[in-house]
Amino acid sequence: MQAITLAITGASGAPYALRLLETLIRAERQVYLLLSSAAKVVLATETAQKWPSSDELFDQLMCERFHAKSAQVVCLGKEQWFSPVASGSSAPKQMVVCPCSMGTLSAICQGSSDNLIERAADVVIKERGQLILVPREMPLSAIHLENMLKLARLGVEIMPAAPGFYHQPKTINDLIDHVVGRILDHLHIDQSIMPAWGYNGCRINGE
Repeated sequence: MQAITLAITGASGAPYALRLLETLIRAERQVYLLLSSAAKVVLATETAQKWPSSDELFDQLMCERFHAKSAQVVCLGKEQWFSPVASGSSAPKQMVVCPCSMGTLSAICQGSSDNLIERAADVVIKERGQLILVPREMPLSAIHLENMLKLARLGVEIMPAAPGFYHQPKTINDLIDHVVGRILDHLHIDQSIMPAWGYNGCRINGE
């Protein structure tokens, strides 16, 4: 399976991350999952979920909840420096940080590499891979905007968690799918959770 790195940080927006994880598993991707300490708090707050720290129990959860194959999702600690994502010789060429806190975005922008999330992002940038950041913050300060501009000029894709409404969403899940579907499009992963503009009910010219 083609590998991809998914990092979840402490910004609000855990449902986006879980839906993206689910779709990556369905797309038969090998997922290296990175969780910040704050992300675990946000996951518990926004989704009432507490993931086990045991590798065996975590693998069991992924299989039961997301129908993943055994070891398809590998959860890595923030200081597992010998993991594949920490080296340009073995890291996946694609990485998504969803949601991406402004603290993580700033650290990536400065090349800090103080934890595995920052290091994995740094590796993708230096190896000319595809890095997608999904910030969820408002309002945005000049510092935030300057950091995003610097990263965008390096080729990093900035995709704010800002769902559209042209598909006439009926539920919160519809809004989540809009954002996740756009991420999948940019990853060049076939998806059917969000129709393209002008198709399958999306209006053209207000009709």
